[in-house]
Amino acid sequence: MPTIFAKIIRGEMPADIVYQDNLVTAFRDIQPMAPTHILIVPNESIPTMNDITEADERVMGRMMLAAKELAAQEGIAESGYRLIINCNAHGGQEVFHVHMHLLGGRPLGPMLLR
Repeated sequence: MPTIFAKIIRGEMPADIVYQDNLVTAFRDIQPMAPTHILIVPNESIPTMNDITEADERVMGRMMLAAKELAAQEGIAESGYRLIINCNAHGGQEVFHVHMHLLGGRPLGPMLLR
């Protein structure tokens, strides 16, 4: 069954897409946790980080480059930003299609609460 992200990539669901190429798509989170909260996803569905193979090296690198470019476009590159990839239940993954959160626009505080 296709994930919500797959439907967004295919244009079957609306989203505020801020970047798309042949490997990745980036769009604004509908429940942002910071002034800038963008999700960057591979166009091909990979359920979790545990499912990544050497064949996915290019797409994972493209996700990082897209994050860098989007941070600059959003005006948060100099002040700083955070990239987060969650994996499985204990990691907080809710949609089982690998995705990276780009967060910034304000001080983000500690990575984890004790």
